[in-house]
Amino acid sequence: MKAGPLSGLKVVELAGLAPAPFACTILADLGADVVRVDRATPGEDVLGFPYDPLMRGRRTIGVNTKTSEGVEVVLKLAEKADVLVEGFRPGVAERMGLGPEQVHERNPRLVYGRITGWGQDGPLAPRAGHDINYIGLAGALEPVGRAGERPVPPLNLVADFGGGGLFLAMGVLAALYERTSSGRGQVVDASMVDGAALLTTHLHGLKAAGVWGGERGENMLDGGAPFYDTYETADGKYVAVGAIEMRFWAALVQVLGLDGEELPSHLDKNEWPRLRKILAEAIGKHTRDELVARAEGTDACLTPVLSPWEAAEHPHNAARGTFVDVGGVVQPAPGPKFDRTPPDVPEPPHDKGADTLEVLAELGLDDGEIERLRAAGAVV
Repeated sequence: MKAGPLSGLKVVELAGLAPAPFACTILADLGADVVRVDRATPGEDVLGFPYDPLMRGRRTIGVNTKTSEGVEVVLKLAEKADVLVEGFRPGVAERMGLGPEQVHERNPRLVYGRITGWGQDGPLAPRAGHDINYIGLAGALEPVGRAGERPVPPLNLVADFGGGGLFLAMGVLAALYERTSSGRGQVVDASMVDGAALLTTHLHGLKAAGVWGGERGENMLDGGAPFYDTYETADGKYVAVGAIEMRFWAALVQVLGLDGEELPSHLDKNEWPRLRKILAEAIGKHTRDELVARAEGTDACLTPVLSPWEAAEHPHNAARGTFVDVGGVVQPAPGPKFDRTPPDVPEPPHDKGADTLEVLAELGLDDGEIERLRAAGAVV
């Protein structure tokens, strides 16, 4: 049995893209026994790639869910599971014979987690989309970017992962907690639009308080403020500055060798253009690492802007174990950290269908039944 706070939890994952696998990666990282149901015929899909970190830490079984025998295999898995996760468009799982009603007939205690872009209902529910579309509708894309310029996609981190996979994992855990009192499972309908909108909760409060203006790139947290932005250094790299509070601003001024008495108030929006030029000039005289060294041990809130690959080598991240090596690929470690039940380092991704025989045997199928399923093309 795997280590971690979710040790003993059994999860069935119907293979999909980005948010559903990420939710299952979180559960697997924390100790859950996740069995991924992959398509039975190798090479027919693009749902993963070798050493994909989103496939780590779980077993994989190749099943042809277009056959009644294959569907029955998945239902047998669900009978013994605590959670099933799927990321298809609304109605697809039902047509497969693996929708909530069909699964709950076999296991009423199962938590059925589903993640879509638009949700299970609503006018856009059946339509296609991607992260950029979902955050656009949620109000999470419009505020990102420079003043007078178009919005900038924040990769696909906001909808696919933060407002998608992480949102779904939280919902699944909440439903599992509720099950301890009711004894019943339920459907968790996680929409990436809903999740991305939830991430903007703070902005709605700032707007209501009159702190957030109507223009992108002219506010305190969107790069409008000179004390909360990135700056290029002498070596063409960048540092991040987040000196909002007065004491942090004072520390930054000292690190940069500026005379605080000659500077305008950093909270005076009318002075922000002039203050930005002063900071850019002072920061541009030094390399990134020189500035980081000068800020070390202070509360100047000046840090390097690292690539994802550099981040793994930073001393703080190394000390925290923020990144781990999984099968020769450096990647983020499981999190958060637990003092009594720390999880193991994840196993590398298994080849698709690599655990089919083992999982079928655990379901109680004998060699003859397994061979019959294989001959019928139901499993591989």
